[in-house]
Amino acid sequence: MMNNCKAIEIGEKIFWTGAVDWSMRNFHGYETSRGSTYNAYLILDEKIALIDTAKIDFKDELLARISSVVDPAQIDVIVSSHVEPDHSGSLKEVAALAPNAEIITTNPNGLKGLTNRYGKLNYHAVKAGDEISIGKRTLKFVPTPMLHWPDSMVTYCPEEKILFSNDAFGEHLATSLRFDDENDLETILREAKKYYANILMPFGKQAQIALKALGDLEIKMIATGHGVIWRTHIDKIFDCYKKWSAGEVEERAVVVFDSMWHSTEILARTITEAFAKRGIPAAYYDIKKNALADIVTDIFTSKYLAVGSPTINNQMMPTIAAFLCYLKGLRPVNHKAFAFGSYGWGGQSIGLVEDELKAAGFEIILEKIRVQNLPTVQQLDDITEKISALDL
Repeated sequence: MMNNCKAIEIGEKIFWTGAVDWSMRNFHGYETSRGSTYNAYLILDEKIALIDTAKIDFKDELLARISSVVDPAQIDVIVSSHVEPDHSGSLKEVAALAPNAEIITTNPNGLKGLTNRYGKLNYHAVKAGDEISIGKRTLKFVPTPMLHWPDSMVTYCPEEKILFSNDAFGEHLATSLRFDDENDLETILREAKKYYANILMPFGKQAQIALKALGDLEIKMIATGHGVIWRTHIDKIFDCYKKWSAGEVEERAVVVFDSMWHSTEILARTITEAFAKRGIPAAYYDIKKNALADIVTDIFTSKYLAVGSPTINNQMMPTIAAFLCYLKGLRPVNHKAFAFGSYGWGGQSIGLVEDELKAAGFEIILEKIRVQNLPTVQQLDDITEKISALDL
């Protein structure tokens, strides 16, 4: 037991009792260069309520923070916002210490998911509009299905005007400072965008529905499931979510490539400079040297994408194939793209890249660029002219 971990009071008799994962660098497929937190919250009232737990690896830290405020056996209510183990991982251990606690989850998906993962416990399934009184305070439950699992929900405390937001509005960001105004805002918003792009991007419509459901609530604090607690820049993160969920994109290009003998790399540089000559800022990503999550974050709000690969064994480079598979799963919207690449004799990769871009929902705006061996100056000039002539 990590007995030196203490709860942090974020409101009157409301405590953060979560855990900080300083070393996490990958979260089910996306790179997390700044670690994360698993946020849990303890409310002391006539009934004691715990909102969420933590990843099982951090149960000792969670329990130490709870124990610094109250004996876990005294917990009356456990709200499980989300079945995924980074939120519910320590649920069974907490429930064993608080055998009389009622576990709140969504009906039917939360109930099914928790039962499947942890067996029969003292569950109470809720639906939209349900609420419970814990004394002076009320907890109101708002299901947010597919944001980003079918069971997801948020909890609102009207007396405190706190939204316990689960995965919405969060970031994978390890920090010893709990609030948004204690951290660098640019860093927080960058990580919030990265979180949305790599986890919530496929669920834009669901995010808009959730924002509408929350629109009439007076919110003075957003207690997230990951990252910082919002209390000063709430309007800013709400505005970002409105823009991101609507699929708004900027006049900006992203060029992603892999290369074997620099030929595709030369094409990538030419394409990047051609966009810039048109007055369209362009980002250049050698896929061997950049994390997929960072590339996707940039693509997320950029209108144009160019993807390049040489041909190897009649296929595209495995790095590019993995990137396109990852991107397709995120279902980006409102983007335009084209494929390019060099080849020795077959040249199949460029067509395969274009096929994957189409399958991912991109509008193809330029005939695929295929160059055999090393590009000539004339070929590079032709590429620049084609991009200059594009009707964008």
